[in-house]
Amino acid sequence: MKQEFLLPDLGEGLTEAEIVQWLVAEGDTVTLNQTLAEVETAKAIVELPSPHAGVIASLHAAAGDVVAVGAPLVGFEIEGAEPTTPVPSATAVEEGSGPNLVGYGAAPSSGRPRRRARRAAAGTTTVVAADADVRVAAPHDAIDVQPSPPVRGERPRSTPPVRAYAKGLGVDLALVAAELGDRVITRSDVDAYRERLTQRAAGTAAAPGPATAVQTSEPVRRRTEAGERATTRIPIRGVRKHTAEAMVQSAFTAPHVTTFHTVDVTATSELIASLRATAAPDSPRIGVLTVVAKAVCLALAHFPGLNARWDGEAGEIVQQHFVDLGIAAATDRGLIVPVIRDAERLTLGELAAAVAELTRTARSGKTPPADLLGGTFSLTNIGVFGIDAGTPILPPGQTGILALGAVRRMPWEHRGEIALRDVMTLSLSFDHRIVDGAEGAQFLKAVADVLQEPGRAMLLA
Repeated sequence: MKQEFLLPDLGEGLTEAEIVQWLVAEGDTVTLNQTLAEVETAKAIVELPSPHAGVIASLHAAAGDVVAVGAPLVGFEIEGAEPTTPVPSATAVEEGSGPNLVGYGAAPSSGRPRRRARRAAAGTTTVVAADADVRVAAPHDAIDVQPSPPVRGERPRSTPPVRAYAKGLGVDLALVAAELGDRVITRSDVDAYRERLTQRAAGTAAAPGPATAVQTSEPVRRRTEAGERATTRIPIRGVRKHTAEAMVQSAFTAPHVTTFHTVDVTATSELIASLRATAAPDSPRIGVLTVVAKAVCLALAHFPGLNARWDGEAGEIVQQHFVDLGIAAATDRGLIVPVIRDAERLTLGELAAAVAELTRTARSGKTPPADLLGGTFSLTNIGVFGIDAGTPILPPGQTGILALGAVRRMPWEHRGEIALRDVMTLSLSFDHRIVDGAEGAQFLKAVADVLQEPGRAMLLA
């Protein structure tokens, strides 16, 4: 009997997901919890496990399609089963009554099925240009620059960041694997393949047939009397779309105030150097972000307004006596802010380990959606880009976010004399509905005092 599998409701307020790649094809036999596809939500790339054991009867979307939550995704032929429409809810997983769905991990599969190549629509030419996937509808006699994908067997061997990188460039890893053979595909392999494809495309730029539609992230060029001018169109989707919506909501909901403080952090630099010199080889690396995170957790206990949220419906300010610390992470897919739960309970070493793990997961695109929710205060380290200060926007629902500037060696007054010192600027943005200027300044000063004299942490603990 046939059963339809709908795109699951992740329970995180997400309404759609993009199909990154299918790992099965119509006619394949799959087992329960075998991974069907990788899907990209507004927050993460996750694996979609099968809710049934049976045969894939139909795939209702192609790679690159954006599918609404609750829309049909896969049709199954299940021997002896009554035709039903499953309810794709994460709640069922938590209760143990269903398969592992998105965000909850999938049981390991004994092997991957063979996958058939996706067919392009009739009369469509696909050209992968320098930085883009350019699809131009053209007559049937147009030249197809990108070679037809071979019939696929095993999934191309690569890491999640490389798959995301290739996807962003419009490069099909199956085609790269067909040229390279059976080995792990790297970013340089993707770049080299894209360059070869670009050269092929340049040789067929005059292919017959008028273009009727263009969807591209490659600059569209036109000649004018002033010379060549260009524009670039980039689809707004995934993390960037979610981040944009969240930032607009925050900026026009909470009245932002930003205050700055430049502090001598030489003692913190010396502390970090000392800890690294005596640490075991496999110990997590402690850096300035870790020390600031610890200082923030200590200071929030004394300034609860910065760790509160505005409940307009109830007419209340809710102070939270725990710290779920958000750490802004720049990824290839955009900015995300994963959360370290109960950060105030962690030692300096445990915070360092948590930050390292959070960063690795974010860069791989595998941060679970649940880990991006519920932060109470956030940090953003703009210093890694060589920036001294900024005016960070609050993550929705939070009252404070602290930006760390670059640590610079510069002349500074020290004990009545001018000396070379390590100096850093802290930028604190806060919700002026909850925190007034005095409290914001006092909190920032408390954090700065710990960085200036790490021994002061004992006074705040």
